[in-house]
Amino acid sequence: MDDDQKQQPESLLPYEKWIEQALRHVVAQAVEHVAQHGLPGGHHFYITFRTSDPDVELPQRVRMQYPQQMTIVLQHQFWELSYDREAEAIHVGLSFGGVPAKLTIPLSSVVEFADPHIRYGLRFHAEAAPEAGEGEVSQPGPEEAPSSAEPPSEPAQVVSLDAFRRRSPQT
Repeated sequence: MDDDQKQQPESLLPYEKWIEQALRHVVAQAVEHVAQHGLPGGHHFYITFRTSDPDVELPQRVRMQYPQQMTIVLQHQFWELSYDREAEAIHVGLSFGGVPAKLTIPLSSVVEFADPHIRYGLRFHAEAAPEAGEGEVSQPGPEEAPSSAEPPSEPAQVVSLDAFRRRSPQT
């Protein structure tokens, strides 16, 4: 058996879970910073989250329109942005069809985060079993963004956690 065919031992430490938790807290820190200081320069956020999670709070008509997930844009028209460290949840006010609403988004419900201004993005594996595939998230369409923000001119570079996951050897 040559070196390429040797299998690494299974880790007894949950490194992948720890990495995902740490990267979710990057989202929390970004939200906290913007809540305290505002969005600097051209920075803005796209946050995609699972609307089907029980702790997500949003208007029922919006949940019916986006029963699985949706993307919100934090750029020009949002208010009362905050991050609740104890509940590990993002709170934000947005308008949907001209009707104001307050959203509560648990950090564990976030599946993608992007700052298109600097082409930065994170994609998380679903903590609940995803319907579309093995931990993959479908790319949201532009119709899912309730804000009037312009879509990014260049796609964001997404840091996928797959890059940090151990791969099984090819046979």
